[in-house]
Amino acid sequence: MSQSGLTTSYVSGASTVPLIGDTIGQHFDKTVAKWPSREALIVRQQGIRWTWREFAEKVDAFAAGLVALGLEPGERIGIWSPNNAEWAITQFATAKAGLVLVNINPAYRLSELDYALNKVGCKALVTATAFKTSDYAGMLTTLLPELTSCLPGQLMAKKAPKLAIVIQIGAKTIHGAFPFEDIPGMGGAAERAKLAELGPRLQFDDPINIQFTSGTTGAPKGATLTHHNILNNGFFTAETMKLTEQDKLCIPVPLYHCFGMVMGNLGCVTHGSAMVYPGEGFDPLVTLETIQAEKCTALYGVPTMFIAQMDHPRFKEFDVSTLRTGIMAGSPCPIEVMRRAMALMNLNDITIAYGMTETSPVSFQTGLEDPIERRVATVGRIHPHLECKIVDQEGRVVPPGTPGELCTRGYSVMRGYWGDAERTAEAIDEARWMHTGDLATIDTEGYCAIVGRIKDMVIRGGENVYPREIEEFLYRHPRIADVQVFGVPDQKFGEELCAWVKLREGETLTEDEVRDFCRGQIAHYKIPRYVRFVADFPMTVTGKMQKFIMREAMVKELS
Repeated sequence: MSQSGLTTSYVSGASTVPLIGDTIGQHFDKTVAKWPSREALIVRQQGIRWTWREFAEKVDAFAAGLVALGLEPGERIGIWSPNNAEWAITQFATAKAGLVLVNINPAYRLSELDYALNKVGCKALVTATAFKTSDYAGMLTTLLPELTSCLPGQLMAKKAPKLAIVIQIGAKTIHGAFPFEDIPGMGGAAERAKLAELGPRLQFDDPINIQFTSGTTGAPKGATLTHHNILNNGFFTAETMKLTEQDKLCIPVPLYHCFGMVMGNLGCVTHGSAMVYPGEGFDPLVTLETIQAEKCTALYGVPTMFIAQMDHPRFKEFDVSTLRTGIMAGSPCPIEVMRRAMALMNLNDITIAYGMTETSPVSFQTGLEDPIERRVATVGRIHPHLECKIVDQEGRVVPPGTPGELCTRGYSVMRGYWGDAERTAEAIDEARWMHTGDLATIDTEGYCAIVGRIKDMVIRGGENVYPREIEEFLYRHPRIADVQVFGVPDQKFGEELCAWVKLREGETLTEDEVRDFCRGQIAHYKIPRYVRFVADFPMTVTGKMQKFIMREAMVKELS
């Protein structure tokens, strides 16, 4: 897979390991047959510990129940819930029944839920009852008041005309919903026979999953993914970490996102590793407790999650020595955070992965054999069976080391955005290249570095400035825990740089001290003109920083 001496920024992942030609249901059954008595799913907050055989029994019973409800292959079924065992059961049961699982962000509120259900025409919805400040049952009955009086399975709602069935996880508080635990009992011998007959008819290129991409502008887009897309991506991601049936993967990232359900759940299914959910949502203390109690060997998270664990006042109390590998991804991974995770959390084999929902998600990943500098400063090399090129504004491939837009092609590229041919055509060109919108470089050895987002690039007085570079520099300051750099409008220079800085616990710093730290170390035009100290950053549920919100706040303040 290694490529060296490149003369252009084009790489392809040659591999002797073939792509998997199964549907998710077929591959799941192979795993169950291979490791029936090994632990498959551990859900700490629910006290659940199932072997592959036990998990498969739950999945098959729930799938038969979905068939009994009259759901047909190709129909869409939404899931709106934080992490729990029911989420995992639903993921694999829908795949076996040929249903398209629609992942709905647990942070969504009424208008977003309304949009998601109607955009893809969900016929059924699996919903949690409540989580933190989210009253899912209350929001659902507000949006669909008909739920308070209809019979379960017979919803006819004005706001969501296609939605007929609501299945409620946990308490039974919605009159017109089926309790989740009642569904497995609905499927009998006839439904199981229908599932068995359906299995071989399902094709691996069938759409199986719709994920809404968190649009920073405009309405979210529903990336439509197939069995082939996500099963193979889960496999190769876990393969790069050398996961085996001996591993226990701690998954504190949300399941509704590719990080949880593909890199997590499907990565474990393809390798027989145990899926470990520490809680419904991320909590640094609960995650540390889980790693110790379950002797987890691998850990996933976005950089802010690793920072929160290592900076937790009780961090030193926990034994994390069983950890070996994992993935830091989801947003740019600061070099200093990577180094700390390797030193403090025993994550000597931690990898960085890069990708996007539309590419299932991973395109690049660092390898365990990569030298330390490559593993902390790049996102590694191209994944097997994929291609990548870096292009300029005219679409021409650039020389190695030159920044440009990263484009990906191969088995991982989505089918398209559901019901949106126009935006699909904007993202995927005629040659099937997915245009990521990310600025990147590829060096002569094939290692990729993400420079930033095209729209995040700041042009100050004619100079192109990449915020990522300044963030990496500021992370070296011993008193800075986290930092985000972005551009704000300026009459003289067109744009000026602003840094939002989060300090380590108990530390102080002034704006001038931050600028003094930069002087003589980075070019004068890269030194932030504005510095603000913040307690937290606006971000999506998956840990992606929302710089557009930071920018809006500064524009308002500076106006």
